Amino acid sequence: MENPYKKYFSEKSLWQKTGEFAQSAGQQVIYAVLLLYYMFNDPEITLKKKVTIAAALGYFIFPADAIPDFTPLIGYTDDLGVLLFALTQIYTSLTPEIRGKARQKMKEWFNKIDEKELLALEEKIQQSPFTSKDSI
Repeated sequence: MENPYKKYFSEKSLWQKTGEFAQSAGQQVIYAVLLLYYMFNDPEITLKKKVTIAAALGYFIFPADAIPDFTPLIGYTDDLGVLLFALTQIYTSLTPEIRGKARQKMKEWFNKIDEKELLALEEKIQQSPFTSKDSI
């Protein structure tokens, strides 16, 4: 089944959305986006995984979310759920190098990164019942 959101993914639209909404989206959402982005650009990642990543990032970029992003407190909840699900499906490909690139970009975008927030996101991925132990 074709995922309708992957067509919304482009590097330009991703950087535009993250640049505009980084502060309001929060560090966990942006960290998840960056992890997926750097995995997408890793030559070791299979095409099947890249399709999963493109669909998740396309959903993040898509302007008509299930919960509008401007909704106070819960606006990015659906985005984070989709991003987390994608990360659980390709968890075995999440390398220390990819984590490092994502953290470096976080340091550029946020005055201060909350290490606890980033570690909490990584724990959510590891402990999810959806986390794939096998590569897709």
